Amino acid sequence: MKTYVSPGQRPDTATVVAIGSFDGVHLGHQALIAQLKAKAREHRVPSVVYTFDPPTRVLTQGVEFLSTLPEKLDLLGRYGVDETIAASFTPEFASRPKEAFLDDLRQLRPRTVVVGEDFHFGRGRAGGVDDLRLVAPEVVTLPMHQLGGEDIKSTRIREYLRAGDVVGAGRLLGRHYDAQGVVVQGDRLGRTIGWPTANIRVPDGKALPLGVFAVVAVGDHGRWHGMANVGFRPTVNGQDRRFEVHLFDFSGDLYGQELQVKFFAHLRGEQRFAGLDELKAQIARDAQAARDALKDVR
Repeated sequence: MKTYVSPGQRPDTATVVAIGSFDGVHLGHQALIAQLKAKAREHRVPSVVYTFDPPTRVLTQGVEFLSTLPEKLDLLGRYGVDETIAASFTPEFASRPKEAFLDDLRQLRPRTVVVGEDFHFGRGRAGGVDDLRLVAPEVVTLPMHQLGGEDIKSTRIREYLRAGDVVGAGRLLGRHYDAQGVVVQGDRLGRTIGWPTANIRVPDGKALPLGVFAVVAVGDHGRWHGMANVGFRPTVNGQDRRFEVHLFDFSGDLYGQELQVKFFAHLRGEQRFAGLDELKAQIARDAQAARDALKDVR
């Protein structure tokens, strides 16, 4: 998939365009992509997603994001998008008048524009669906996608994650929620108590559920079942959020490598234990619970 940072970078050809933050690329976004690809096939032109980094609400409302830009681009490519324009969403970009964004779209020569029915753009959200008809002969709007009567939206997924409900989040995503990051040096406490962990650094602002989870980790050299602890480690008076993963049946060095961790089941919330012996006993129970939760996962 080709990626650009502005419409002017791509070749001067006709397109079909879908616009939005696409944070998490959830089932609602996937419905938008399906419509985008169908229209692109109909017109025999490239399918283009015009998206924003960070997602608009991260800047305007300070929320956490579900997918980093590399994660989002990977997902869009996997779902069959031909090209992506990932515009840097800064205060300056957000303050542009709607006419400036329409000028961006004109450069893409869209045969069709595909958006959610509540799509707005430009300073003060002044632009709407009717304005898009000034730059494209066809505008397709999709209503809020639902699953079992529940609106599928990034806000709801973040609520599930705050509650530790990774199954609920995964249901709206259409896949297991995941986080990617580089393995960095920790304080090696896990190693001293017989449960070595990979300490994973993810970008600030990435939404992570707190607690202990059954996970599957994927790296360049393998795929492992395991358990993850996300939190502040109250037993050892931790001060910062840590994301630590113990990989079952693994020995070796992962420092500097990138891991993708997929969350399968919530095992328990964070707890403070009386000492390390009590913590070790609970970790052993967690490990068995994680193995049980993952026994049918290949």
